Amino acid sequence: MTSETIITGHVKSGIHKLPPWLATALTLLCGVVQPLALAPFNLWPLGFLGLAGFALLLFKSSPGRAFQLSTAFGIGLYGVGASWVYVAINQFGNASWWLAALLTALFVLLLALVFAAPFALCTRLIGHGRLGILLGFPACYLLGEWVRTWFLTGFPWLFIGYGHLSTPLSGWAPVLGVLGVGFLATFSAACLASWAFFMRPSANLWMATVLSLCLWLGGWWLQGISWTRVNSDQPVKVAMVQPNIAQEVKWHPAQAQPTLDLLMQMSEGHWSSDWLIWPEAAVPLTYHTALDFLDEVNRKASDTQTGVITGIIFDERQTRRFYNSLAGFGEALGIYHKQRLVPFGEYVPLESWLRGAIEFFDLPTSYIHRGRDGQSGLQIGDVSIAPSICYEVVYPSLVARGARHRNVLLTVSNDAWFADSIGPLQHLQMAQMRALETGRYLIRSTNNGISAIVDPKGEIVAKSEQFVATTLSGVVYPAYGGTPFMRWGSWPMVVLSGAMLAGLLAARRRFH
Repeated sequence: MTSETIITGHVKSGIHKLPPWLATALTLLCGVVQPLALAPFNLWPLGFLGLAGFALLLFKSSPGRAFQLSTAFGIGLYGVGASWVYVAINQFGNASWWLAALLTALFVLLLALVFAAPFALCTRLIGHGRLGILLGFPACYLLGEWVRTWFLTGFPWLFIGYGHLSTPLSGWAPVLGVLGVGFLATFSAACLASWAFFMRPSANLWMATVLSLCLWLGGWWLQGISWTRVNSDQPVKVAMVQPNIAQEVKWHPAQAQPTLDLLMQMSEGHWSSDWLIWPEAAVPLTYHTALDFLDEVNRKASDTQTGVITGIIFDERQTRRFYNSLAGFGEALGIYHKQRLVPFGEYVPLESWLRGAIEFFDLPTSYIHRGRDGQSGLQIGDVSIAPSICYEVVYPSLVARGARHRNVLLTVSNDAWFADSIGPLQHLQMAQMRALETGRYLIRSTNNGISAIVDPKGEIVAKSEQFVATTLSGVVYPAYGGTPFMRWGSWPMVVLSGAMLAGLLAARRRFH
């Protein structure tokens, strides 16, 4: 047996010899089907097959070809899955359709290039042999997702693990997090790809396949484990107000008082709740200009022994800074400033160049400053709350760290920016994963839906309809203790993936 046979194995001819245009088109198609595995479609087998096809098409690729194919996959992934960006730019940034399309295309291309980088760098490990597909491909995919949680402040969207929120692999979420679930999914897809590609199954492939089946069975078994202790003797009655204020009028000065009146009107009948939650930036005034109204809310909440939490823009007058914040009144104590900001929506990158160029770069909320790390959460009575505002809930490690010494997750959002696109439904699915990763109830209060209560298993127990002014009530219970993911985050899987690539590199050097 030659060293080449040991490294590559016996393969079926044809796939790695496809014309570049055909290979690129097929890879683009593999990327297009990935968002169909996520909300609102949840067709996870399609995503599974797309990953297997992507792994096959990368086989024996040169660095240049791997970069081309991975970029095509990324364009398909983000072109479909992040298409909602166009809605925000066109409808609420008031950009013409062609300019919105151009900016969206540039955004998708940038994300695709970031997606492609790990595969291009590690192509010689992925593209040669069974172990390259079985180990190199899932390791690269995980490291790529991890990079996208922090590179250029991060865009941790469309992670493949979200598609397995309802499959047995979800049992691994409290242990490994969404990145780890994605790793297991790509490993299983790599096994499928290897069975489709290699002429003679090797011992390695048989072992990998058995391991993959065991991981799925193990996930099913782990679904029955409760990593945290939920205190059923401490029910908390929660009510959420969903005012459904149209984004185009939300910050109009003439709309401020009607909005305040609507919030109070919709809250009537819910002051008997333990907690009353208003969504992100529900109060359309800055904190200090709304003091008279906030004093009224505080008196009402104190009289009824209710904890009120509302989203509001906090104006720090000494430093002339503005923060996207959550503030507590009545029985609720504390204020929280958002730490992870939305580019262009809350701040403008390269501000000196872009500010004022088009209306999209001058949105009313694009002057927000970042809150400091390590803030204390919110407190209502004996229950500590881990808050996150809108975009923050898509950062797995950020939410896990915030939940370590707190009992309930709270996220508020205003998804009106994305109208009736798939973006808000993806956003809700990511919030569900945060509840599962931390073993805590999650409260999601939004301006226009979907508002929801999610249990520690990531399942929705109550939700509202979209695009209606309504209220949502339910009960949550504080949780104590933590999950393995809360303690270790994604680092074990990042280190494992790096070690796998290092081992493949060492093996290649040995046989060459």
